[in-house]
Amino acid sequence: MDKKLTQSDINRIVWKACDTFRGTIDATQYKDYILTMLFLKYVTDVWKDKRAAYVEKYKNDEVRIERALRSERFQLPSESSFDTLFGQRNESNLGELINIALEKLEDANRSKLERVFRNIDFNSEANLGQTKDRNRRLKNLLVDFSELDIQPSHLVGNDIIGDAYEFLIAKFAGDAGKKAGDFYTPSEVSTLLAKLLAPQPGNRLCDPTCGSGSLLIKMGREVGSNNFSLYGQENNGSTWALARMNMFLHEFDNATIEWGDTINNPKLLEGDQLMKFHIVGANPPFSLDKWGAEDALADQYNRFHRGVPPKSKGDFAFITHMIETTYEDIGRVGVIVPHGVLFRGSTEGKIREQLIKENLLEAVIGLPANLFFGTGIPAAILIFNRAKGDNKDVLFLDASREYEAGKNQNKLREDKDIPHIVDTYKAFKVAPALNSDEGAVMTEKYAYRATLKEIIDNDYNLNIPRYVDTFEEEAPVEIAETQAEIKRLKSELVLVESQMNKYLNELGF
Repeated sequence: MDKKLTQSDINRIVWKACDTFRGTIDATQYKDYILTMLFLKYVTDVWKDKRAAYVEKYKNDEVRIERALRSERFQLPSESSFDTLFGQRNESNLGELINIALEKLEDANRSKLERVFRNIDFNSEANLGQTKDRNRRLKNLLVDFSELDIQPSHLVGNDIIGDAYEFLIAKFAGDAGKKAGDFYTPSEVSTLLAKLLAPQPGNRLCDPTCGSGSLLIKMGREVGSNNFSLYGQENNGSTWALARMNMFLHEFDNATIEWGDTINNPKLLEGDQLMKFHIVGANPPFSLDKWGAEDALADQYNRFHRGVPPKSKGDFAFITHMIETTYEDIGRVGVIVPHGVLFRGSTEGKIREQLIKENLLEAVIGLPANLFFGTGIPAAILIFNRAKGDNKDVLFLDASREYEAGKNQNKLREDKDIPHIVDTYKAFKVAPALNSDEGAVMTEKYAYRATLKEIIDNDYNLNIPRYVDTFEEEAPVEIAETQAEIKRLKSELVLVESQMNKYLNELGF
């Protein structure tokens, strides 16, 4: 192959494949078929690349070639190969054949792919239409993906397929509207949160509402080495499957991604206790209704000892779960929340007060509006740090006015807005604690270092405008100059009206 495929080449081909389904079924459904087919094409082409290398190395000795292939990171049964399915593209039971191929792929790789494809039915009449239409769509899908040759030796860059997968997920999120938030956090927001949490080598990293896994991958990459472990949990079965495939495509094969309701059925356990992590980051569902408040008092893990959040707003349920799953004295949490979390009263106010009294809150960062798919409301990032020690100051940062405006969605700029936030947070962390009851402006109209006394005086209300003064004074009005300008405009108006009357008289009006 003379020309190696670039990221844009792959993105173009896989996005074209979406035309098979676009307008026929909802983006939240057809994303599963497209992403699964990309995954199958990837494992097929990687397998071909490995086999070709062993053929050359062992001079066509099939025994040695097969023995070497058995030690690879995954196994590909011949009937599960994309090439085998492509050869069967005209069969009348094509959907059934794809299902069987995926089942065999699962069976051959149980430790990494068990149950991953069980929520994706290529023979679904409800999703893909009756037999004739279904076969046509699936054949077109196979033909589109046959244009890809994604053997690693034919690609520009090592992460190109994983990045293509992320590209598709982002595109599907754009098409899915309000449902997009269920499986995807915008890339630049994940990047920001990962950089704020700054995971270190040797860390255990967790996202308890991991969606398709993008934030976990960003946190892993932020470490700068392979010395870390990833853990996640996702409630939606098809989204959990996407996360498992996403980890595999990024070669994070050992990531532990569990399927289940994090609040009501936490799966990340050690013995009969919650597993502990160095870093926990998440973008939980905003103000989730019916999150399980009725069972919270009897929670066997005692996560709600600070209080039970309202049954119609689960934000603090996720926050307290995340805090309870970090290592004491060293754990850190970064969570994306709606602004109501900062100031709502009642039980939420009491929980917020207790978290502040325990000196866990480190930073409150306000984000621009319209960053997230499916909602235009602005959000905030809360950073909790169990290692604050005697420093009780809290950073308040208003980043709501720094963004790149988009037609449908705003965006944080990775070369400007994100570094500004991260650098300000780092400066806050290294500066000594204030020795007075009064806070200090770090950056005018942007960042403020608040003391515990100020927060108490505000009744533990964390609403950012209480701390960061963003008021813009209007330019003073010069009365004399304004009166002179009005007089001049009136004179001009008299002349214009006189000229207009002259023209009207000439026209006979």
